[in-house]
Amino acid sequence: MAVPRFWREIPSRYNLIGTRCGNCNQVHFPPRYLCPNCRRVGKLEPYKLKPRGKVISYTVVHVAAEGFEDQVPYVLAIVELEDGPRITAQVTDCGPDEVRIGDEVEIVFRRMGQEGEEGVLYYGYKCKKVS
Repeated sequence: MAVPRFWREIPSRYNLIGTRCGNCNQVHFPPRYLCPNCRRVGKLEPYKLKPRGKVISYTVVHVAAEGFEDQVPYVLAIVELEDGPRITAQVTDCGPDEVRIGDEVEIVFRRMGQEGEEGVLYYGYKCKKVS
């Protein structure tokens, strides 16, 4: 199986799909096989998360990791989704001075980069402030 197809076939990569425990109703992302809350196995079912949440904490990155040098400064935030799970994501489409704790954000899928001579594109999720 080709690498791009392999990545697209993992539902949580492009659809923001986690799991919900049928025993305690906790929602988890990324998907789990065992509920970390009640420790039940076999009661977890796929759950499509709502793509909205709020900024819980954030930092402004001024010295980027390799491959991200052209994006500095950028905001990296911990976002609590409406369904409960927290994710780490870059906040885009605004300046670093425009982000505040409590800001409403929406999860968007964006092109993250290109790999190899064949130009394989890969995507991921980021956050965009809701006006």
